[in-house]
Order: sequence, then structure tokens, then C-alpha cells
Amino acid sequence: MARDTIDSTPIAGASELAATLEAGCKPPEEFRIGTEHEKFGFNTADLSPIPYEGEGGIKAVLEGMEGLLGWERIEDNGLIIGLADPVGGGAISIEPGGQFELSGAPLENLHQTCRETNCHLAQVRQVAEPLGIGFLGLGMTPTWRRDEIPVMPKSRYQIMTRYMPKVGTLGLDMMYRTSTIQVNLDFASEADMRRKMRVGLALQPLATAIFANSPFTDGQPNGFRSFRGEIWKDTDNDRSGGLPCAFDEGFGFESYVDWALDVPMYFVKRGDAYHDVTGTTFRAFMNGALRGVVPDPEPNIGDWNNHLSTLFPDVRLKKYLEMRGADGGPWRRICALPALWVGLLYDSGVLDQAEQLVRDWTAAERETLRNEVPRGGLQTPFRGGQVLDVAREMLALSREGLKRRARLNDGGQDERLHLAAVEESLASGETPADVMLRRYHGEWNGDISRVFAEYAY
Repeated sequence: MARDTIDSTPIAGASELAATLEAGCKPPEEFRIGTEHEKFGFNTADLSPIPYEGEGGIKAVLEGMEGLLGWERIEDNGLIIGLADPVGGGAISIEPGGQFELSGAPLENLHQTCRETNCHLAQVRQVAEPLGIGFLGLGMTPTWRRDEIPVMPKSRYQIMTRYMPKVGTLGLDMMYRTSTIQVNLDFASEADMRRKMRVGLALQPLATAIFANSPFTDGQPNGFRSFRGEIWKDTDNDRSGGLPCAFDEGFGFESYVDWALDVPMYFVKRGDAYHDVTGTTFRAFMNGALRGVVPDPEPNIGDWNNHLSTLFPDVRLKKYLEMRGADGGPWRRICALPALWVGLLYDSGVLDQAEQLVRDWTAAERETLRNEVPRGGLQTPFRGGQVLDVAREMLALSREGLKRRARLNDGGQDERLHLAAVEESLASGETPADVMLRRYHGEWNGDISRVFAEYAY
């Protein structure tokens, strides 16, 4: 998320909160695609993580991008922490360990998404290379210890850093050592949201497997295909996971609100100041729990929107749905992740078929998939076969959905071309992590530093 919002509109009751989600409903012809991707900056001279300050730091990259793009600065206590495009709606932000993120503009088709990605990566190279900085597309830092990673000067991250060890063992690793690709997609109605939410949650472990790209920790293999996926199992389970309530009969906007109200908050923002309110649920906040604790202690819409941005289920609901299961990766996979989900969810007939695919999966099966895929990847056992078998069905549906959309590029090709990286993985049965491990044990001769040359943007 690029910036925390300020909207002082008071909240009269929980029904207003459901209305903020329902406001995202739009007709299918207005559906858009918003792609977010993170990457790790490193010093090209010694492959170390880059700090915030200094000639070769994140601040210098942000200021260089500001000069190149002319986007508006986003500041925290007078320090630049991001940029916002005042025209197209995109933004650049930094994650806790300096991960550099593009939150893409809402675009009409995947060809535009891929052009946006390529332009951004070219612009980042233009700014970063003279500074001696490269960027790496992986799901987790492969060599750096957590205590080696600089801390970015973003107030909300300071609050989260203090809180994470209280609610899980791997939350700080999530914050400082992981990167992701996600796509944000629209819904037409509450019923359409419910369908997409359920299909997305059920199939999210398959996306984790397909894009698994974090097999190294602290300079050696960690025993997982997606250690990033493993990290999310013990980060903060009050606010993350497979959202079982989404599969309850009648699930809708009010149901999500009811769940979100009982998730502990991180902060309340008043003016430029962030107040640590960890442990207080939003429901308690609405019942007066912060009176005498923070200025202007009555909750407002800005507080609610900020709270929604700190919830981490595998599919997150705002005025759109966020698909959150994939590791960060090279540029072709930045295009492939939104392609996979757009094909599945943006054609009503294909969405029907995707619903049929997962309809009889039990809660226990969904949870087992989520638990086992980080280690097993595409070879994870499932219903007498492997995740690979279902992933191939998922891909076939996505291809059909993109074919039906018939959005052509200048060369007359439809959006299926952006699935190429996924098709290669599923044809071979190898995740990106499998390929990397094979090279590590083979041609790299155990030299993990090779990853910085071969997986940099």
C-alpha cells in the first residue's frame, strides 16, 4: 500500500463499513487489473542489502524516480517513502526491509499490465545502475540474515516490528525478507465477490506452488519450495490464513466486516502521527476503547480503510479483491500471475467451471493444501494425485477465460501469451524453486551468489 489514508468521516455503525466494501461493485465492462510487485535492492559490488540513506540507498532511488517520473512525493516525518502518480493511479512504495514495490495503475488488459511492468523495470534500472544498485526477483532474500537488513523509516513498520514477535515466530521474516506479486481484481456484486473470494481462497495454495520461488535462506537451501508461503503460516494468525468464514452460507460484505472488526489493530493515524494501538480490536475501538488514549478517539472511515490494509488473508477484500499467494519473481512471472487469475475470474462461464473444480473440497483439504504446498510445491499429494494435476486444470481454465476475453495486442495476439511462464512450469512439473535448486546443485556448484546475476531484473 502506498500511503495510509486520512478520511475523518465518522462511522455511525457497522452497516456503514459494509457499504464501503459494497461501493466497489461495478459492471463487468468496467473491470480493471491492478498488479503489485516487490523486489529486493542490492549493492552490485558486494551483493549486500542497500540502506535507506546514502548515495547508494533506497532514498536516492526514490528521489531519482521522482525526478524521472515527476510523481508526487509521499513522506513520513519529512522523509520520502514513496511516490504517487497523480494521473494514472499507480504508486511506488517501500516495504519494511527496503523491498521496492510498484502498485500498478488499474488497467483494462494484460498487455497494458506487461507494458507497465517493463517500463517500470527499465526506469528503475535507469536510476539504480549508476548508483551501483541492482534488483532481485525472488520470494525471499537468499543470503542475508534478518539482522543484516536495514530498517526503513516508515512509522507503521516500527509499530508492526514491535508487535510481530508477540503473535508469531516468523512475522519479522515476512516483513523484512519476503517479496510478492499480487493482482487486484474487481467484482460486480456481493454474489460475484463471494464466488471469486471462494475460488481464490481455494486455489491460492496452487498459485503458491506454481510461483514458488524462495528455496534459500541464510545462504543455503531451506528445505522448501516457497519458504515465503511457510512464513505466512506463523506470522499473525489473527489476521491471515485461508479465511474459513468465506465458505459459510450467506457470506458477504457484512460477514467480512464482522471478521475484520475482531482483528486487533496496529495503529491509528492522527495528522502525521501514528499511535500504537496494538491489541485493540476495531470493534472495541468503535465501543470507545481508545477514549483518553489517542487524540480524536472516535473511529472514522480513514481508520477503517487503514485497518483493512493491515489484514492479511490469502484473498483480501477492499473495494476489490487482492490475490496474495505468489512469491516474487522475474519479470515474465510478474505478467503471468495476473494473467492466471484474470483468466479464471473475469469470464463468468469459466468462473462457473472454477467453482465446480473446488466446490467439494473440504475445509480440511483446503487447510492441508495451504500447509503442505510450501514444502511440496507442485508435487504435493492431493486426492490420489498431485497439486500439479489440479494446477494443469487451473491453467486450462485460465487459458479459456483469456481466449474468451479476446483482448488483442498490436500483433493480433490475445492475453494467453502472458501465461507462457506458467505453461513452462506445468509442462515440466518444476516450480521456479526446483529449477533454482537444480542449478544450485549443478552448474552453480553450490555458489548461491549466482542468483544475484541470473535472477536480477
